[in-house]
Amino acid sequence: MFLTPTMYVLEKALDTATLRQRTIAHNIANVNTPGFKRYQVSFENQLSRALGLEPGLPLYRTNPYHLPPSGLEFAPQVTRDNSTTMRQDGNNVDIDREMVDLAQNSLNFNVAVQQLNTRLAMLRYVINEGRR
Repeated sequence: MFLTPTMYVLEKALDTATLRQRTIAHNIANVNTPGFKRYQVSFENQLSRALGLEPGLPLYRTNPYHLPPSGLEFAPQVTRDNSTTMRQDGNNVDIDREMVDLAQNSLNFNVAVQQLNTRLAMLRYVINEGRR
């Protein structure tokens, strides 16, 4: 009853922000490790595909309140960036980029939490005012 598609997406967004925070912290902790390659979290493309916003063959839902099909991969993925090298020792962590990603992730997390709080406040209002 409470797990609407919006709540499902907000849950996944919060899970992704948490994973992204750990990944960025891991990258920053290894900024001086020779040969270390940075990791990144990809989620937005999968979300677009699952919501039918990306070109291709979208899935058909008979009811907008149905959750995405369980067979659809709808989870964040951590990938290693082997394409670049920032220094002579093979490390490709750019501290400035990591700090920007950290700030952006923090903003995204806060927006998702605000949206979730708003939805829960509406439910709380309906429950409390429904008694009168």
